[in-house]
Amino acid sequence: DWSSDVCSSDLSMVLWDRTFKDIAADYPDIETESLLVDAAAMNFIRRPESFDVVVGSNLFSDILSDIAAIIVGSMGLAASANLDPSRRFPSMFEPVHGSAPDIAGKGIVNPLATILSAGMMLDHLGIADAAREVEAAVAAVLADGMVRTPDLGGNSSTEEVGTAVLEKLA
Repeated sequence: DWSSDVCSSDLSMVLWDRTFKDIAADYPDIETESLLVDAAAMNFIRRPESFDVVVGSNLFSDILSDIAAIIVGSMGLAASANLDPSRRFPSMFEPVHGSAPDIAGKGIVNPLATILSAGMMLDHLGIADAAREVEAAVAAVLADGMVRTPDLGGNSSTEEVGTAVLEKLA
C-alpha cells in the first residue's frame, strides 16, 4: 500500500541508486560518488575537475549538463549523447542546447556543440580516428580565437565557424 507522503519519483530514485550501486560493484577499479542533484550542482561549480563521467536520470542530467556548459563558456560548446551501452537500440547525439528557437534563422547559432556531438557519434560507431580529428579541429578553432559566435563574445556567423572547422579538418 502506497503512503500518501511518498511519490513514485521518490521510489524510482531509490531504484536508480540501488541499480547504480549494484552495477558499480562489478567495476571495483572505478571510483564512484553518489550525490543528490543539488549537491552535484554545487560541486559542478565548486570542484568541476572532480567529475569525469556523470550517470543520472534524464531530468537531473539535463540540469547538470546545462550547468557544465555554462562553466566551460557557453551552451554552444556542450555536446551530448543518450547512449544504449548494450548497443541493441540506437543512441542519439545532439547539442545540449537543443534547437535554440530564440535564435533560429539568425545565422548566429554556435555550431560547435553539434559538430562535437557528431564527433561523439563517430567515436561510438568505432571511428575513433575521425572523432579525434573532429575534436582537434574544434579545439584548434577555439585556440585560434579568430572566429567566435556571439555566445562566445564574437560576431562570427554559424557558417563562418563551421567553415573554420572544415578548414582545420582539411
